[in-house]
Amino acid sequence: MNNISVIGSGTMGNGIAHVFAQFGFDVTLVDVSAEALKKGMATIEKNLSRQVEKGTIDESKKQAALKRLALSSNLKDGVSKADLVVEAATENIDLQLTLFADLDAGAPGTAILATNTSSISVTKIASVTSRPAQVIGMHFMNPVPLMKLVEVIRGYQTSDDTTKKVFDLSKTLQKIPVEVNDYPGFIANRILMPMINEAIYSLYEGVAGVEEIDTVMKLGMAHPMGPLQLADFIGLDVCVSILRVMHEGFGNPKYAPCPLLVNMVQAGSRGVKSGVGFYKYSAGSKDLIVADRFKK
Repeated sequence: MNNISVIGSGTMGNGIAHVFAQFGFDVTLVDVSAEALKKGMATIEKNLSRQVEKGTIDESKKQAALKRLALSSNLKDGVSKADLVVEAATENIDLQLTLFADLDAGAPGTAILATNTSSISVTKIASVTSRPAQVIGMHFMNPVPLMKLVEVIRGYQTSDDTTKKVFDLSKTLQKIPVEVNDYPGFIANRILMPMINEAIYSLYEGVAGVEEIDTVMKLGMAHPMGPLQLADFIGLDVCVSILRVMHEGFGNPKYAPCPLLVNMVQAGSRGVKSGVGFYKYSAGSKDLIVADRFKK
């Protein structure tokens, strides 16, 4: 297994492409937007340069990784030689089903089709393909070059062989794979998102302020980042989407997104990506400043 196609050149997609290229795989990064591809490549080069500066790789390894990366704005061409396709597109079920039907038609019959989804059913995605035994979840954590975990999600029909290959591949990338079964939110988000949602409810109900909530979780629970800052980092729109998948999947009101979170997303406050969420963000600044809306 040497040829990897990564679908989507955003934060997760370019991170996944970066790691595969760094560890010796030939990678085709696929996106419908040429501008997005250009931006994704620039991010990869910047992050590889940062690794050189930190001494984790040398310049020759950086250059070798860049030479292994190819770009394509044509889905069929981009996956035509793939041994493994990793989809890292938008968390939207309709888009996913259309995309995987197209991937099934375009990729070689022997290829494994993996999704980086953090919440959408792998079994449902597999159902639109002719190879459900070769469809699997490969959920990387953000930022991909730094985070060790890969959540490997077995769909209802995912084969033992497919699971083993993805486990072995994850270890080749110096990641730690963990196998979970295909239920809404899997493990990472089934535990994380209710915690984030409860933190937002605590703010919504006036129990404590933004900084106070995050400080309690950082200092009291040894979390490296408070839940509100983490929500900003993930993307508040992504948090809403994941919570809605779990709410629908389990039919349990405890997974319903907090009204404050919904309102923020509707108003365009999506966290780091929009420049404001629970905190304000500006280019080049590492200061954590509470958003005006939440200042006392």
